[in-house]
Amino acid sequence: MAGAQPPARAGPMLEALNAAMRAQVAREWRGSPPHLAGLERPKAEGWAAAPGDSRPTDPIMAAAILGGVFPLAGETLAVAAGADPWSRASPSRAFALALHRFGWLPSLTSVGEAGQREALRLTLAWDRVFGRWNRFSWAPEALERRVFNLACAGRALTASATQNERLHLSQSLARQARYLIALAKAQPRAAEHLAVAAVAGAALAGQAGQRLLEASLPRLSAALTETVRPDGVHASRSPQAGLELLFDLLALEDGLSQRGAAPPDAVSRAIDRLTAALRILTLSDWRLTGLQGGETCTAPYVAAALAHGQQTELEAPPPPDAAPRGGYERLNAPGLQVMVDAAAPAEGPWSLAACGQPLAIEVVCGRDRLIASSAWSPEAAAPQGLRMAAGASTVTIGLGHVGAPLGGFAGRSLGARLTGGVRAVTASRRESEAGVWLDMAHDGWVKQAGLTHERRLFLDKTAHELRGEDRFVPTGAARPASLPIAVYFHLHPDVTALIARDQRSVLLRGASEIGWWLRNDAGEVTIEPSVHLQDGRPRRSEAVVLRARLRADRGGRVRWKLALAEVAGSESETGGTA
Repeated sequence: MAGAQPPARAGPMLEALNAAMRAQVAREWRGSPPHLAGLERPKAEGWAAAPGDSRPTDPIMAAAILGGVFPLAGETLAVAAGADPWSRASPSRAFALALHRFGWLPSLTSVGEAGQREALRLTLAWDRVFGRWNRFSWAPEALERRVFNLACAGRALTASATQNERLHLSQSLARQARYLIALAKAQPRAAEHLAVAAVAGAALAGQAGQRLLEASLPRLSAALTETVRPDGVHASRSPQAGLELLFDLLALEDGLSQRGAAPPDAVSRAIDRLTAALRILTLSDWRLTGLQGGETCTAPYVAAALAHGQQTELEAPPPPDAAPRGGYERLNAPGLQVMVDAAAPAEGPWSLAACGQPLAIEVVCGRDRLIASSAWSPEAAAPQGLRMAAGASTVTIGLGHVGAPLGGFAGRSLGARLTGGVRAVTASRRESEAGVWLDMAHDGWVKQAGLTHERRLFLDKTAHELRGEDRFVPTGAARPASLPIAVYFHLHPDVTALIARDQRSVLLRGASEIGWWLRNDAGEVTIEPSVHLQDGRPRRSEAVVLRARLRADRGGRVRWKLALAEVAGSESETGGTA
């Protein structure tokens, strides 16, 4: 799936050079004694509030930590009784990042007095080693989450602490939150940094908390107008990024309420918009769509974010509004639901997690997610190639790709931004009692293949069918060359696939054991290994791939249909049980 990275142009190289120089100067200043000394005032006076984090906690993780085992990022680290992990080598960078983010803290403080005492011991031990400053543990990817977790758990964390310990830890939080505000100067995470700093301000008593709120809230209001689109989708187009920002803003709203203060209008407006978009980007299996740099997350995790909107039970989300959200189109029929990425990826700084997978689809049948994607996210230790077209349920032409992440010096300085590929995507939707038609096209393959990819979908509301047609239309740049094309249908790890005797139709079964036929007119049908990322870790899965060849100057098409299988005929067509 990985593709060669294109050479960086002069523009990105110059921008990368400037960014690298600025970053070096900033790192030297932030770690300098004058800057660190400036983080000490005003002194914190303890806790004023306990902002509520709506994210579910994990009692199993808490029990493991109480037993001296830290299960983080898919790995474990055992420490002796009474010891701590701060002076030990971590199994991986991902583990170290999870450890220093304190994502384990809410679970530990939620299991009672024993968990709170252990959380206090571990936090004080961390502060002795890293509390002043450290390049890794104070980097934004660790600092932001740690400040949030400390702010929300502060009161519970210090319930059994001495007065000196309470003051010491509240001062440590204030110091870290001030440092975080200094980092929040540019997108794409300015809103996230400022929201977390404001949560810390709401949690802290006295002038320390008040000054943090005064420094962060006005800037947060401005950052949210850039980060949250009017339709509620995060500017990165990542559904998971919008979900996580919503959780943080809900905690801020709660913390301010405990202080007797109302949130700024921009915060309330962002909460409303993010919630509305989340309801649309959540499918009927109660998971997110796993497109554009976000994982699907667990059903309880997504439900926790929607609970504030009075939707507390795991019921199917309502039908979408007439207008699409952030370029996503959702097609609904009884027992069948389709999500389509019908817009270009984010650009520039917002594209650090963007994926070059135009017109990708995900399909949920009942409560089974049958057709999915790799669900690549920045948190996953997975190949960047999963961000390209072959990593989702869409089309590839030849051996190329529509967009690739920056690499080399430019990538190290600017981040793995997505460059090249799609610029224009069109979508036209019609709906009636019979069904929903969606006609789309994009220009991502024109430069390298001379072809426009058009995808037409029809969701039949009465026959329980999804019909698709992928057309490859020649443009003036087309050459009389033979090109291979492939139409990918990535399957969820819980789905099994079996090719029928005709070597063309594929029987799909999800966890519910209900069968669905994927029929097509492609020249070749194969079932190939794939991967689906969950909680940052890969799960083995499969992909149904429809292959054909065409002459670029003539174009061509592949038609396919997903339909409910007749139980009586399934075994006879496949020669066995799928």
